[in-house]
Amino acid sequence: MAFYRPDQVMQEYLVAQIKRLAADGRDGLLERLAVTWVRYDTDQPVTGSGQGAAWGDQRQIYPASVVKLIYAMAAEAWLQQDLLPEEPELRRAMRDMIADSSNDATGLLVDLLTGTTSGPALQGEAWELWQRQRRLVNDWLQGLGWPELEHVNCCQKTWGDGPFGRERVFYGVDLENRNALSTAATARVLEAVMTDGLLSPPACQRLRELLARSLDQAQRAADPENQVDGFLGAGLPEGSRLWSKAGWMSKARHDAAWWRAPDGSPALLVAFSDGAACAKDEQLLPELARQLAAFKG
Repeated sequence: MAFYRPDQVMQEYLVAQIKRLAADGRDGLLERLAVTWVRYDTDQPVTGSGQGAAWGDQRQIYPASVVKLIYAMAAEAWLQQDLLPEEPELRRAMRDMIADSSNDATGLLVDLLTGTTSGPALQGEAWELWQRQRRLVNDWLQGLGWPELEHVNCCQKTWGDGPFGRERVFYGVDLENRNALSTAATARVLEAVMTDGLLSPPACQRLRELLARSLDQAQRAADPENQVDGFLGAGLPEGSRLWSKAGWMSKARHDAAWWRAPDGSPALLVAFSDGAACAKDEQLLPELARQLAAFKG
């Protein structure tokens, strides 16, 4: 059962827009795109109050840097339970992980959350313990009891050149242990952040401050890695406010976005597109957001 109320008119509109995008020279898009789209009737929505639609939203997909949203939320949960000490270096890493999508900062956060470190391959009991520790974020997600999180995998660091040593072994021979998220799972987590739906209001407010993106053209031009251009935020109406976390690599272009339109109406949109063609397509996600933001049903 979805965390929102399924809306048939929204569903038909979403399917039509996806098929239109696919027909515009994007062969195979129907199998390579996953979407969760939720709209809210009030400018101060509570958790679970939206109505929405989806396409392939249960598929487990490599999330690239979108997984950093999960790690940031876990860090606030650990802090709330006194499992991590409050310190400036932790906050600096969280900021760089979300605002700038730093992989180095993400590596530190994963180490802190799980009590593990990278290095050469391990053997025997030490290796078994390391693997159990590295799955602590997954254990926490399963403990929430949200059906959307049942099959997710959030246990790997993010990389520029890729994993080495024990990290590479942990990925599995065929990379079967890579991170995996669905758009449904990502959307439910982002909604919880934006509506104080899991953590304390101060913790959610700190996360929202990290996720806030500027739509100002001059600021975007000054920051080529702004996580707006080429992603959902680039298709939003002028005057919108945006909170988001994008993910991009050679075979993926994803985004998880919450925005408030100029009239104050909030909406949530998570779109994962996988494959080399999608990764290079800088118009796909903006156009999807443009069409869905224009929906008036």
